[in-house]
Amino acid sequence: MTDREFIVKAGVREAVPLLLGIMGPSGGGKTFSALRLATGIQRVTGGDIYGVDTEARRMLHYADRFRFKHLQFDAPFRSLDYLAAIKHCAAQGARIIIIDSMSHEHEGPGGMLDFHDKEFERLGGREAVNMLAWKRPKSERRDLLNGILQIPASFVFCFRAKEKIKMVKSDKGKTEIIPQGWMPIAGEEFVFEMTASCLLLPRANGVPTWESGEPGERVMMKLPLQFQTIFADSQPLSEDIGEQLAQWAAGGAQAPAKPATVEDHSTLLLAAREQAKGGRVLMEGWWKTLKKDQRIALKDYTTDLKAIAEEADAKRTGILDPTPSTGGEAASSAGSTTPTTAEGDVI
Repeated sequence: MTDREFIVKAGVREAVPLLLGIMGPSGGGKTFSALRLATGIQRVTGGDIYGVDTEARRMLHYADRFRFKHLQFDAPFRSLDYLAAIKHCAAQGARIIIIDSMSHEHEGPGGMLDFHDKEFERLGGREAVNMLAWKRPKSERRDLLNGILQIPASFVFCFRAKEKIKMVKSDKGKTEIIPQGWMPIAGEEFVFEMTASCLLLPRANGVPTWESGEPGERVMMKLPLQFQTIFADSQPLSEDIGEQLAQWAAGGAQAPAKPATVEDHSTLLLAAREQAKGGRVLMEGWWKTLKKDQRIALKDYTTDLKAIAEEADAKRTGILDPTPSTGGEAASSAGSTTPTTAEGDVI
């Protein structure tokens, strides 16, 4: 029987750590968005922004637009090396720390996978020691996560992502390939620790995706109830969003929904055109994430967006003068997911 004593008191809102995850392939705007969020968080917390940069000094591309301190972090990328870099920033007074990219801890030189392979060889290289070879890498990762949670700073983590599939056996015994969508290159432990985590699709222009038909993407997205009003509109990650998130983390109330403005519609149109530049498939996937009022707001631009998407597809396939469809039935197919506006206009 333990002699510990326990104290029970009424639950009240207190300041909590803010750990934000941004995942996505190249071209979605992860680094720029991380700096925007960090700048907004700084409005609340004060202090300096520190950037731990594993991406060949890519963060410095934006040094003329944002104020931050830069730490170039090269290989090896073991978990405890990441922790040492983070602790160094905290000791220098960092209040907001950007890690770009966290994915090197998983698959970079000296990262989790590399560490396991070296352990496997050290233990004899036999299949019997494969599980044992994960012991030290996983232990160090847990030390990294526990260390991060003890540091009094806000974090923005950038994760690279790649499209993944899952092989499953059907009822008939056949192997089926199930697309999982864009998945972060990282251990799932990181996603579970995030306060919120979002996906930036290719050419997203910083606009996060919160809904998806891909099972893997749905698992990795994390949008808790208290943040849903903040992300109610389809808009780029911004300083204002970072500020609202930081206010909540500091113990403030849930952010109220903001009325739509002309600037919101302009941002939505800009995001739509960027998605259309990626082609029809990308545009269709993004369109599914929009709310009814957002589709109505874009109604007058559907012809323009469709033309941009078709031109992008034509350039990609080398067709300079694609022949347009001549009939509605001939141009459609069963189960088509072609997006439409709330009024039924096809994009």
